[in-house]
Amino acid sequence: MLQVKEYEFWFVAGSQHLYGEEQLRNVERDTKDMVKRLNDSGTLPYKIVCKGVMTTADSITQFMKEANYQDKVAGVITWMHTFSPAKNWIRGTMLLQKPLLHLATQYLNKIPYDTIDFDYMNLNQSAHGDREYGYINARLNLKNKIVYGYWGDADVQQEIAQWEDVAVAYNESFRIKVCRFGDTMRDVAVTEGDKVEAQIRMGWTVDYYPVADLVAEINTVNDEDLKKAFAHLRQEYVLTQGNNKLEKFECSIYVQLKQYLGIRRFMDKGGYTAFCTNFQDLCGLDQLPGLAVQLLMRDGYGFGAEGDWKTAALTRLLKIMAHNDRTVFMEDYTLDLRKDHEAILGAHMLEVDPTIASDTPRVEVHPLDIGDKEDPARLVFTGSEGDAVDVTVADFRHGFRMISYPVICRKPEAETPNLPVAKQLWTPKAGLKKGAAAWIKAGGGHHTVLSFRLKEEQIHDLAVMLDMELVEIC
Repeated sequence: MLQVKEYEFWFVAGSQHLYGEEQLRNVERDTKDMVKRLNDSGTLPYKIVCKGVMTTADSITQFMKEANYQDKVAGVITWMHTFSPAKNWIRGTMLLQKPLLHLATQYLNKIPYDTIDFDYMNLNQSAHGDREYGYINARLNLKNKIVYGYWGDADVQQEIAQWEDVAVAYNESFRIKVCRFGDTMRDVAVTEGDKVEAQIRMGWTVDYYPVADLVAEINTVNDEDLKKAFAHLRQEYVLTQGNNKLEKFECSIYVQLKQYLGIRRFMDKGGYTAFCTNFQDLCGLDQLPGLAVQLLMRDGYGFGAEGDWKTAALTRLLKIMAHNDRTVFMEDYTLDLRKDHEAILGAHMLEVDPTIASDTPRVEVHPLDIGDKEDPARLVFTGSEGDAVDVTVADFRHGFRMISYPVICRKPEAETPNLPVAKQLWTPKAGLKKGAAAWIKAGGGHHTVLSFRLKEEQIHDLAVMLDMELVEIC
């Protein structure tokens, strides 16, 4: 399954010595209590570690350098409990290479009118302390996140949680390794891209291997492992023999399971977390990987069809952000242009992730007119309903561009007995005409990542962290 290292976030409060040691002790007390209660809320996916109160430029600089050095630290959260002179933060903040969240909040969520005095005012200065700190971040042109509101409120905690997921994905982006089995589809433009620039900007390592190397690994899979995989498949999904003879049906499944185990072993040996295949390059393979790819995506690996390594890396990245929850490789396939029915039918020849299935997927074997190989096994299912976001990455000469829009997902209006594939219907919230036209105008391709888990704001935050141009079609 999806494996991500254990990350944590370091939390510091800003203050100064002007108000005396007693007030600094109060700042530290409040900060520790806030961090403890945030962790105890059960909302945050990653632990926050309280690192105390920062009062001098030297201590802030040392703190930021240490945060950079510690691999387990995914980002830094700051809070200006009192008025913290922003010049103290300049050097340390300029050195920080991890995501930064400015939590603009106050320890108490109300004004104690009956008891408020200057001691209280000196201690609780977030209202203008956050503005002093925010000014220097703006002056430094930082790409930091600001979450504003009472830290004890559920919606504020949810904002922090969503940002944590993005920050972890940003860190993991520089660990993504994509394995290309074969090259990209011939004559296709949108699947091309600058692999060196992708590694510089996003950290994505993209390596090529001939299909023959993969075939050699697949051929090492033994019968015992295949039988175990078959038994597990039978428990999870419905095996639908259809018009196939039993021998052919099971043989096709075993071919896919052998590919599944072989591809996974190949990637795990090389530390790869995403891959792409190409139906034009299948030398030595009995079938185009279908069920095999679906099972690997279910496990959390990224994938792109037709050699689309950008979408493979993006799928892996967004799966990390979404904790592998209903976040899938997708392709715009065909359209419904009737009034009041406007929609895109998303599908692919074989390879759509079963984590968005609204029904129990069926394992079926059918002919495939493309690839000129044996009839492949695949999972057939209907997608889900609800709000989602659809995202792609395109490569332009001046850099990479992320394109996204929110969509409303529905189940197809009828069954497709002659199209035995996984399928999902959706409509851009901007409307099909406006949304699709804007997508095409921005240069968005047909391969995307569709997520029911992720929010528009998270996609925005990710693009900001990666310093990537973003087109948001709202």
